[in-house]
Amino acid sequence: MKYLLALLAMLASTLSGTAVQAAPASEEEAYEIGLDAYTYGYPMVLMDTTRRVSTNAGAPGRLRAPMNDFSHMRTYPDATFKDVVRPNADTLYSSLWYDVGKEPLVLTLPKTAGRYHVVPIMDMWTEVFATLGTRTTGNDGGTVALVGPHWQGKLPQGMRMVRSPTDMGWIIGRIQTNGPADYDHVHGLQAGYDAAPLSQWGKPRAATMPTVDSSVDMKTPPVVQVAQMTPGAFFARFAEVMKRNPPHATDYAILLRMERVGLVPGQDFDLTKADPAVQRGLTRAAADAYQRMLDRRKRLALTRNNWVALGNALGVYGNDYLQRAFVAYAGLGALPPEEAIYPMAPLDSEGKPLTGAASYVLHFDKDQLPPADAFWSLTMNGEDQFFVDNPIDRYAIGDRDKLAFNADGSLDLYIQKDDPGADKQANWLPAPAGSFSMNLRLYLPERAAREGRWTPPAIKRLP
Repeated sequence: MKYLLALLAMLASTLSGTAVQAAPASEEEAYEIGLDAYTYGYPMVLMDTTRRVSTNAGAPGRLRAPMNDFSHMRTYPDATFKDVVRPNADTLYSSLWYDVGKEPLVLTLPKTAGRYHVVPIMDMWTEVFATLGTRTTGNDGGTVALVGPHWQGKLPQGMRMVRSPTDMGWIIGRIQTNGPADYDHVHGLQAGYDAAPLSQWGKPRAATMPTVDSSVDMKTPPVVQVAQMTPGAFFARFAEVMKRNPPHATDYAILLRMERVGLVPGQDFDLTKADPAVQRGLTRAAADAYQRMLDRRKRLALTRNNWVALGNALGVYGNDYLQRAFVAYAGLGALPPEEAIYPMAPLDSEGKPLTGAASYVLHFDKDQLPPADAFWSLTMNGEDQFFVDNPIDRYAIGDRDKLAFNADGSLDLYIQKDDPGADKQANWLPAPAGSFSMNLRLYLPERAAREGRWTPPAIKRLP
């Protein structure tokens, strides 16, 4: 951390010394820098927009709570849930947006016995810098102190410390939930989550009732809000959030380039006050950078059978800023591959886009069922990346459902808009009328799945 602070100080000194000497960036140079700056900043702007929506609450509700308070999903998400794209219908979420700029936050985790749970901690750049839970710390619960990047102090003896690279960030915990009949039990486990400032830990705490900000758009999904930002609003928000959430130590190269257009960590940015050539370049760049991010999906590698592999660069991205931006757009809060993988199906076995105008079957041979040490599911998403209403309120299907296996132990899942009939309904994943895609989620995937030696079978169109 001392290295990072020194690096940023040196950067500021270097930039202030060179800004006078260097000629203003041309429109084309500003455009090229803007492409990378938008991509670099997109995850942070989306995180901050999501944070504003999620914490604009007077009291905890459905993934709504003030900063440093847990909120819990009490049921699976449905088609009305628009906070985060591509949600899962396998676990109940427990969410907390934290701010540890002033003092550490003590987190208490519940005992979950043999039940899978995971508590990823993500900084404002969407890097998962710590993962607590079944795989890493076990199921016995306990306490951990989450501290800020600049904090120096002492913790109670024996308390584990986790240092956040940024003052703010997001915890989006998940507890395995085996259908609606399991809700009550999981609610009891969720009650074991707690968060308290270090100065108040172990003491009675008075309930706080923050003021709700009426200026925050609570209706438009955050991912859409960011897409609708003007270039000036986007870069201004990016600069504002960077003030308290420093870049990573490996970002020096892009920070030097961004200074050429006036984007400097710790400083405000007003596009209208920039050189006219810079204004034109950044304005052009914002739209093109957003489209480049969307086009990333087209360049993702198709595995065997026309599934898209999101790759192992999930949760920890290094300097692959385009991958980081795309994952934020397509699945904010994605887990590292050791916890879960999410192969995506946009195409059928013939390479044609999936559509509700057709009917499909996904067939698993007995010895080729998804290799997951925890559990697996197949989730349906509409064209907008959210769940779509269907007559049986089923948005995912998986190994914890009462599936009907074939006599030889194989499994057929039916993917279509219309009811396939009573004999197949147990294995039916309803599809919307229009275009759709699906994610196969494997929790605690076996090594063969993580390394690509196992891939899902092809989705075949029925006659």
